[in-house]
Amino acid sequence: MKIEVYNDWDHINKAEAEGEGQVLLSWDGEYRKGDIIEISGLCPGHYYMVNIDQAVGSALIYVMLEQIIYPVPFYEKKTSYNPLAFFGNRHVIAIREAFPFETASYRNLALNPFDQHDVEGIYPHASANVETRDEAVFAARNAIDGMICTRSHGEWPYESWGINRREDAEFRLDFGVPVDIDEIRLYTRADFPHDSYWVEGTVCFSDGTSRILKMERHIDLPHIFPDLKKKDITSLTLKNLIKADDPSPFPALTQIEVYGVPAGKA
Repeated sequence: MKIEVYNDWDHINKAEAEGEGQVLLSWDGEYRKGDIIEISGLCPGHYYMVNIDQAVGSALIYVMLEQIIYPVPFYEKKTSYNPLAFFGNRHVIAIREAFPFETASYRNLALNPFDQHDVEGIYPHASANVETRDEAVFAARNAIDGMICTRSHGEWPYESWGINRREDAEFRLDFGVPVDIDEIRLYTRADFPHDSYWVEGTVCFSDGTSRILKMERHIDLPHIFPDLKKKDITSLTLKNLIKADDPSPFPALTQIEVYGVPAGKA
């Protein structure tokens, strides 16, 4: 495997490192607009533990690609990240093959702070049919980045999935592999009175089944939906979202957590 950092316009390497099974690149210098972090030599169909920046955090990912291209976010694209991410003049990027006990463990199968907006083939991956004004702070990926600060909206740590008042808004989560799940937790944004909330939604699973989710006005606490007992699920979609009868037109999803194991590992 190999990690490289270069600028897209001249492709001159700022730093690089390579190794077998694990690569750690530590380098001195500042990121500039147009910089790319490229990770190559991956084996499609394998799990990896990756940390693109110490202020972003580690992610257990399943990849179907031999190469990952990660544009370093700047300006508006960076507003959904910790301000310390990709900042300063000393950086560490790391990737290694995941350990079997990590991949088989019972965990939040949705969590992926490494997720990118337009990249498929790296899982878990979040997408949606609408994101408010196409702004980074309202992108679908925010709902799986691990941040559960619900009391405001906008820049980190209050990034969320915003639906731009759309009644037909849908959020999709792809796992990349079949999984067995038993619980979903939804953290809905609670910047009241600016925000509203949903009283009901429907989660549709890749096996064709669905479940209606009843919700209330929560602050900080998740809406918990246990005892799902779904097996061999590759994706789910949150849809048919019904807003509460209140003056605000702005319900939003701060975080979704899906607990379970890869299929057959229970």
